[in-house]
Amino acid sequence: MTEREYGKLVGSLSPKSPMKKNCINAFLIGGFICVLGQLATNGYLALGLEKKDAATAASCSLVALSALLTGLSLYDNIAKFAGAGTLVPITGFANSIAAPAVEFKTEGFILGVGAKMFTIAGPVIVYGVSASVLYGLIYWITTLF
Repeated sequence: MTEREYGKLVGSLSPKSPMKKNCINAFLIGGFICVLGQLATNGYLALGLEKKDAATAASCSLVALSALLTGLSLYDNIAKFAGAGTLVPITGFANSIAAPAVEFKTEGFILGVGAKMFTIAGPVIVYGVSASVLYGLIYWITTLF
């Protein structure tokens, strides 16, 4: 069997992905998370916080809600339904930190929670910070001239 024939066989036996349904679910749930963020921001503004502080408080609220839902084992069910809709907003990042912490809590706080908490989010932080430093240097160099 050639590689091409094998590819056709695998394609014919693999279940078809409901792409339209997945995209709609991701859009709806991702949009719902963004609406929650906007509602939280408006709520904090109504409580008298300045715009910058209200946005920060709303972000913190979304992170806390995501961590709570992860701890209650509900976030995974939402993610299975929504797919990428839960990964893009800040809630996905909070979930990527909280999920390993919950999973390895039986190994203790230091070797379990502390050591494993950033197994998924760690590379994102490292490369995100590295890229921002590089972009900052490029921006600084281009503004010198």
